Amino acid sequence: MEGQRDATESLLAELLPRVRTLVRYSVQGESEVDDITQEALVAILRGLPTYRGEGAFMSWAERVVVRVMFAALKRARAERCQVDAETTEELAEEPAEGASPEDCLFRRQLEKLLEQLSDEQRRALLLHHVMGMSVPEMAEALEVPFETVRSRLRMGRAHLREILSREVGREARFML
Repeated sequence: MEGQRDATESLLAELLPRVRTLVRYSVQGESEVDDITQEALVAILRGLPTYRGEGAFMSWAERVVVRVMFAALKRARAERCQVDAETTEELAEEPAEGASPEDCLFRRQLEKLLEQLSDEQRRALLLHHVMGMSVPEMAEALEVPFETVRSRLRMGRAHLREILSREVGREARFML
């Protein structure tokens, strides 16, 4: 029993940073990030018996995180509609162990840029570019048509380019 506990703790310690990062990029509000991260880790542990070993474990775990995250986001959206009070918290930055100040600054800037995208565009970009999911996999996970996913990716990239060009233009004016 002690060996199983040690193995579980070791697995959780390994998964926690990746799971938290995935959730943080998709959810605003630090308390929500912590809650969904915990819920995702519990789902991974409970789902371990269903892992068939047909692919990389981390890919399987990320898919579990995505399902938990979308379920939590649906619940939150329903609660916001009922209460009609939407509050968001500023994301607190936790520097990764050994991260340089430049890495922390880049991460903070990236989070601010991503916050300017719609939820659908942000999730599509993160699922595709961070988690490496294909468009068909995303369509299945998001439960939307294939073309909708392609459109969200295309529009998200265009919107991100537009935001970046505005930011670069603004910085160039200050430098003159």
